[in-house]
Amino acid sequence: MLIINADDFGRSRLVSDRIIYCYKQGRVTSTSAMVFMEDSRRAANLAKEYKLDVGLHLNFTQQFTQQDRNSLLLDYHNRIVSFLSMKKYNFLIFNPSLHMRFDYVFREQLEEFENLYGVSPSHIDGHHHMHLCTNMLIGGIIPAGQKIRRNFSYSQGEKSLLNRMYRSIIDIWLSRRYLTTDFLFSLSECIKFGRLERAFELAKTSNVELGTHPELTEEFECLMGSTFVQATSDLQKGTYYQL
Repeated sequence: MLIINADDFGRSRLVSDRIIYCYKQGRVTSTSAMVFMEDSRRAANLAKEYKLDVGLHLNFTQQFTQQDRNSLLLDYHNRIVSFLSMKKYNFLIFNPSLHMRFDYVFREQLEEFENLYGVSPSHIDGHHHMHLCTNMLIGGIIPAGQKIRRNFSYSQGEKSLLNRMYRSIIDIWLSRRYLTTDFLFSLSECIKFGRLERAFELAKTSNVELGTHPELTEEFECLMGSTFVQATSDLQKGTYYQL
């Protein structure tokens, strides 16, 4: 099964409208929504109108842009953003002073999602993939049994051995605690490095997620192109609800 998931729903009007357009055209099958952003509320109404499958796109790296926000949430969230943005590899470090703040910010985002959408998210992933930062993993903040996004999948030579070993260890741990797809690919990387054919071939026998950002011109044009349609026409396409 191929899940074509569009990220950042609700981040802005452009992002939300592009995702809805792609969904109506059958080019994406699901989306991941950001909360406490400028278009979060309108996006939720659009998702309900078009019966779009929506997951929670946890945000620990970008400032909230919705005007009316909880001051405690803002303080905790800003501390997390500052820590993760300070150095490239800070996401690998467990910061005990932020454990309570990560837990609080996660729960606030989950509650806001449920308030906006009236249902629990079909899955959980993260902006810049920070749902898999060490504080989230070691803290066990996302409850066991949830459907969540795994690490991006790479073959030998595409990343260093150490990088691939780290991803493999985390994915093994995730598979024991959560429900995940078998593979995850980024559309932008697939376009750049010619990986789309491999992703589609794997989707014939495995559950594959293709993550995309339709607001980016190159990705939008790829999704809308006849080549993409032809390549996916014989594949079973679905959502996280079907895992």
